[in-house]
This record gives sequence, C-alpha cells and structure tokens, in this order.
Amino acid sequence: MKYFSAFLILGIFSVAFSWFIFTLYQFAKGITGQIVYFTDVPGSVGLGFRTAAGLIALIMVLFAICGKELSSSETLISLRWIILFEAVYWLVLFPSALWGFYFEGGFGYTREVIIASTGLPCLVESTILPAFLLLLFAKLKPDKPYAEKAKWVLTTGTLYIFIFWFNYTMQWTAEILRTGTGFVLNYSVNAFAFALTVIGLLLIAIYAANYTRKFMEKPDNADIKQLGAIITAFGLYFDINLLLWLIYGKPGGWNLWHTFFIYHNMDLWMATLPLVGLPLLFMPSRQPNSL
Repeated sequence: MKYFSAFLILGIFSVAFSWFIFTLYQFAKGITGQIVYFTDVPGSVGLGFRTAAGLIALIMVLFAICGKELSSSETLISLRWIILFEAVYWLVLFPSALWGFYFEGGFGYTREVIIASTGLPCLVESTILPAFLLLLFAKLKPDKPYAEKAKWVLTTGTLYIFIFWFNYTMQWTAEILRTGTGFVLNYSVNAFAFALTVIGLLLIAIYAANYTRKFMEKPDNADIKQLGAIITAFGLYFDINLLLWLIYGKPGGWNLWHTFFIYHNMDLWMATLPLVGLPLLFMPSRQPNSL
C-alpha cells in the first residue's frame, strides 16, 4: 500500500509540474506571438491565470512531499483558487468564439472551417466549462458533505472529457471540410487517429459518466481502480496521438488536425495523467472519505 502511495504522490507531482511548466511556456510564447489581438490578448490573460493555478497545485504537492501536508481547510482553499483560475482560463476564450462565428473567411480558410475549428469549440468551452467550474467552486466548502463534494468533482471531470471529445472531433471535422474525406480514408494512420478521437474518446467519456452515476447512487461503493482506469485511458489518448505524430509525422501533408493538436494544444501536459492513473489501478478498491 505504501509502495503504491509513493508512486501516486510521484505521479501527482509529475502532472502538477508538467501542468505548470507547459502552461508557463505557452503563456510566455503567447505574449510574444500575438497575431489576432481580439483573441490572442484574452487568451494570454487566461494562460496567465492557468499558470497561477498550476503553480498552486505544484506547491501543494511539494508541501506533501516535504511532509508538511496542508490541513483539510487549507487544501480546500487552495483547490478553490485553482478551480477559480481555471474557470477564468476557459471563460476568456469567449472572444475567440465570437471571432470564429463572425470571421468572414481568410488565411486560406472558408467561414465554415473557422466555425468548426474555432467558433463552436470555443463557444462550448467558454460557457459550459466555466459554469460548472464556478459551481464546483461553490460546492467545495468545509461544511459540505464528502459525497456532495466528490460528486461535483467527478461530474466536472466527466464534463471535461466530453468537452475535449467535442473539441477534438470538431478539429477533424474542420479538416474534412477543408480537404475532404480523403484525408482520413486514404491514410490508415489518420483513420486510426480519427477513430481514436471520435469513437475512443467518446467511449472514455461515457464510461466516466457511468462511473459518476454509480458514485451518485452509492458513494460508499466507489471503486478507485475504475477511476484509475479512466484517468489512465484519458492520458493515453494524448500519448498515443503524440506517438503517432512522432513516428509518422503528418500523413497527407499540412493539416488543421496536427496543427491544432500538436502546435496549438494548451492541454498536452495531460499526457502525464497515466502517472496518476496507473498507481490508482493498484490501490485498494475502496478508499476512506477525505476532503
């Protein structure tokens, strides 16, 4: 038990460190590489807030590693700040949604492609996610029972997976609108990556939703191994896509999918999630209530 707990702490540290460093890098790069000020300036501001959230998470883990664990109330306060900053990060994507819908075409893209790649994804991300994150912020209070807090954590986490599925599916849709179905059908690697997103990521989201539903029905019977499987599978989605790109490059030449997922994806740090999910797979199925 202690053996796997040590690996879990190390995994959490790796994820927090990756989140902070990767976001800090993107924040610095965004400040110096702004092109469309209406969207890039708010995006840089949002990355600044997310960088702060990553720093808080990293400090929390470092306290635990150094044997100076925060109290329950201090942990909740820190988590609420992280959630609040993360909500701001998603909220300031709303100007990008407006730009995506009102942009008349250009840069070699039709209006339909811009709506699919930017307008719709940013609209969903900047409205639904902040709403649930702010609701989670309100629910994480010391006077709230454990089951209610855990329920909203799982609900928000499940929503994240669904939003990512929609976002990445829309990037594939945009490329198909731009070049046709041949981009997927003529290249087996692209077909596999397409199916991994449209079908695979959706199945992970559905499994997470079912896990959350079962937790709501019987909070005391929550299986930590299943949670580990969800986190591992979600992280492996990023790992596999990165591996495909490293091995095969961009079959079919330059495309919107690889440009977005590889070069403009602010969430690639999630490739480290299996470092948390795998230790959970070896932990006892039932865990004591906390928070």
